[in-house]
Amino acid sequence: MQAVMSAVTGVVLAAFVGYAAAWYMGVVEGNFALLLMLATVVTGVYWVLEKLVFLPQRRRDAQRLLDEHEQRQAALRQQGFIQNDADVEPARQRLLMQPWWLDWTAGLFPVILAVFVLRSFLFEPFKIPSGSMIPTLHVGDLILVNKFHYGVRLPVFNTKLVENNVPERGDVMVFRYPPQPSLDYIKRVVGIPGDEVAYLNKQLTVNGRPVPRVAQPAFFDSGTMRYSQQFTETLDARTYNTLNDEDRPAFIPGATEFPDRDNCRYSVEGVVCKVPAGHYFMMGDNRDNSLDSRYWGFVPEANIVGKAFFIWMNFGDLGRIGRFD
Repeated sequence: MQAVMSAVTGVVLAAFVGYAAAWYMGVVEGNFALLLMLATVVTGVYWVLEKLVFLPQRRRDAQRLLDEHEQRQAALRQQGFIQNDADVEPARQRLLMQPWWLDWTAGLFPVILAVFVLRSFLFEPFKIPSGSMIPTLHVGDLILVNKFHYGVRLPVFNTKLVENNVPERGDVMVFRYPPQPSLDYIKRVVGIPGDEVAYLNKQLTVNGRPVPRVAQPAFFDSGTMRYSQQFTETLDARTYNTLNDEDRPAFIPGATEFPDRDNCRYSVEGVVCKVPAGHYFMMGDNRDNSLDSRYWGFVPEANIVGKAFFIWMNFGDLGRIGRFD
């Protein structure tokens, strides 16, 4: 039994390592949520078997060793041998010890379960890889995303189990990129279901009302070594800063074919879109350097991951740690 379980566990662990290596080398498209769920299930099965089968068996074997030792001691006493220095405790401890294949499965289950629950239902960390949300979020910011703010969802399948808040205009939201759902994107919600969103001549308008904005001092991006126009924009009750590049045209180049594209009208001035039911219109705060709903369309409600709210680390600038809008 020990040999069989050792071999089976070796194959299982090799499969996990192989998948991770293939993902790292780009051979397969990785899915960390799926990998974590499988790890939780597999180690959970080992943990249950340890509690119900393997540990009771080791305890029976250890007790049998003590019983046999006591029988030998009794037999020796009957033969007149009073003192016997035989010590079976080290052997008993070896029998009770978990084998390696349980250390690496059942032994890790509580930690993996805690990570799975925390990441799947409470808070998930993300790293900002691009400058599309500058000046709100910078490249290298490590952020936390509230996974239950918009409702509790089933991991991997993203099926909503419990309702909670609905996305509001101005929220910074993480979602699955509609053209490639294995990727997570982060943008700002500027249009909710039923809204008419217009971005014409670099002015955002929602339902016919221009979103107020106030010019601010130019923003210097140390990553690109460029200055950009900066504005403080107020969408509903949310205030945040946005950027524009003077030398970029207002029209939207390279917009793709996407579901409900007939809800949008493109012109040299920009785009006007009617947000369909169950969808959201997303834009980056770095308006001329963001691939967002203007280019690839609306975000379905089913693609929502969570609400971003806190920068917990930026190794290049510790002053960025804190909440953001």
